Amino acid sequence: MASYPFPILLFLFLSISLSESKLSPDYYKQSCPEFDSIMRDTITTKQITTPTTAAATLRVFIHDCFVEGCDASVLVSSNSFNKAERDADINLSLPGDGFDIVVRAKTALELSCPGIVSCADILAQATRDLITMVGGPYYPVRLGRKDGLISLASRVEGNLARSNMTMDQIIKIFASKGFDIQEMVALVGAHTIGFSHCKEFSDRLFNYSKTSPVDPEYNPRYATALQKACKDYIKDPEMAAFNDVLTPNKFDNMYYQNLPRGLGLLASDHAMVKDPRTKPFVELYATNQTAFFKDFAHAMEKLSVLEIKTGRKGEVRHRCDQFNNINT
Repeated sequence: MASYPFPILLFLFLSISLSESKLSPDYYKQSCPEFDSIMRDTITTKQITTPTTAAATLRVFIHDCFVEGCDASVLVSSNSFNKAERDADINLSLPGDGFDIVVRAKTALELSCPGIVSCADILAQATRDLITMVGGPYYPVRLGRKDGLISLASRVEGNLARSNMTMDQIIKIFASKGFDIQEMVALVGAHTIGFSHCKEFSDRLFNYSKTSPVDPEYNPRYATALQKACKDYIKDPEMAAFNDVLTPNKFDNMYYQNLPRGLGLLASDHAMVKDPRTKPFVELYATNQTAFFKDFAHAMEKLSVLEIKTGRKGEVRHRCDQFNNINT
């Protein structure tokens, strides 16, 4: 390992933390004083009319931050010059409501303070506000991110966990982003709201093994219900099931309570209650919602500043689905 003189070490440390220090919860207080009220009105209207918006936005936000950092790169559409992140295989199932809420907020903000608020900040703030709207914990969102200048589908694979990965693989992905095992288990608690498409867990329902068509770890009645719900998933790839079958639209700790009962939808969900590294945290959050909310809020605050762009490393897009220089 290379050794550096103290002044260089100090410079390296400062350069890493400098971009984060530019962020502030009051970043738009002078430049866009209507920011909070516009965001609140847009989010409230959308969530009331489309209750799946909170889960959709949370998923889009996590997929954004884990690839290139929290810079709204997942919002960019592909064009003839570039195949963007959102067209990577794992992102094709991202719910449209998560994109729509950002477009609505951006449109309203551009009328009030054009060219001021980044799409990355809109997505970060919307995610937090929607989580609290459906019963989840509040955490501070520091603002001042710029929108990224890169969005490549080729950079997605390996940065996002898949439901059929081993726990070793999933832990490794989270560790590469700076999250320990407890933070990972807390973040996966995002599955307390939202849904997954049948194709993501169909291997647990049909032709599971030579001895059993269904994964025997499923609760039998739950498995039967899932088989009925997903029987035509090949013809209709949009078929889906709630991640938390009991309180699907409420942010609570029921997801963790479900896991030892055989009500974990995805293979990765079930693996968390079996692996000795993750099981203690599953058990903690299942019995103590306060602990879950505290740790989830901490992990989300940490995630929201992951590899952010500031200054000339990014831009404030005019439209969230394209770079200001569309040939980029």
